[in-house]
Amino acid sequence: MPRLFPFRGLQYDPSVAGPLDRLTAPPYDVISESDQEGLRARSPYNIVHVDRTEAAGNDGASGYAIAGSLLADWRASGVLRPADVPSYYGYELRYALEGIRHRLRGIVGALELEPWGGNVLPHEHTMPGPIEDRLRLLRATKTHVSPIYGTISGPCTRLNELLDRTVDGDPIVNVRDHEGVEHRMWPIDGQEDVTSWLADEPLLIADGHHRYATALAYRDERRADDGPGPWDRILTLVVDAGSEEVPVLPYHRVQIGGEPPTGGQPAADLADVLAHTDDLQLRYGTVTKIAGTVTYRVHRLRGHPPTVLALHEQLLDRVAPGDALRFTHVAADADTAVREGSAIAAYLLPGTTTDRVRAVIERGDRLPRKSTFFWPKPRTGMILMPVDGRIDVPLDRLVDG
Repeated sequence: MPRLFPFRGLQYDPSVAGPLDRLTAPPYDVISESDQEGLRARSPYNIVHVDRTEAAGNDGASGYAIAGSLLADWRASGVLRPADVPSYYGYELRYALEGIRHRLRGIVGALELEPWGGNVLPHEHTMPGPIEDRLRLLRATKTHVSPIYGTISGPCTRLNELLDRTVDGDPIVNVRDHEGVEHRMWPIDGQEDVTSWLADEPLLIADGHHRYATALAYRDERRADDGPGPWDRILTLVVDAGSEEVPVLPYHRVQIGGEPPTGGQPAADLADVLAHTDDLQLRYGTVTKIAGTVTYRVHRLRGHPPTVLALHEQLLDRVAPGDALRFTHVAADADTAVREGSAIAAYLLPGTTTDRVRAVIERGDRLPRKSTFFWPKPRTGMILMPVDGRIDVPLDRLVDG
């Protein structure tokens, strides 16, 4: 994978900003309008004030400028303080899934940017709108406010030994989010030779395709004027999928135009449909409402998993192209859209695995947009990475070109 460097991160100072559980937020693309309002109300220093520019009076280009000024004010007033030395960070998420407690660990660092393909593997298509939004924000703030999330195949023994030692100590940050996920973080000595341990491991982008594309565009802009610099890197959480259990939950499809699906086997209700979805068997469910009657059915596709790719290739790209689909990772929301009449159908999908996603990439393909919901996700605002000013490693460790 590309080289992973320590960096001099920005962290909230609770003595100035207040309790940390009031300051962080989910990634920008999973925050609803109501969530934004609630996060803003929690603290004037919540990171959502910077990461989302849709606050009242912050529309258009002025919103990005306001975000940049706000972040600069927080640094000047001590709300955000730089770390004393360049470091990596151990990151642990503790969560419950289907009633069972789990743990997911990784390492946060400054990842050297490379073009897509080769050592950096995308698995979903991107859209120009989100890239333009993130690029305008990055230009204004000159800071990565949240890490992208990538996985390696692993297992990497040295990385796991390092994380074992790290989590024995007290975390510098411990935040519980609204879903009950506990986010814990520790500094790791920047002298650890992490890059050499991971050298032969291509990085699969699990979450953050648009932010990675944004960082590439920003790097090219800055290099044209200023040459190599900290803009050559992106804040990244790296997880060893060979050692950690990495949940890959589905994004369900909500169809708002076209003809409803037909066929399939009847199911009793939403719970029954979800119980019968199966990625290996390519089984998915549908919800429709015809003449006032809501109907649940289970369908099966041909071919190979992931089911979401087969569904698009065999049906959805034909019956619901373009903007005919909406996406949600909450099955009940998809069901409600059909029941209330705002959608003609919902397609309920199973989760998949990182190995199946990698298999798609290895055969030269990509998944449709919003195909995977890697959860839990690292929290925005736990650690920030400025990409302006001086570089924190010797120039001879920079990548040329």
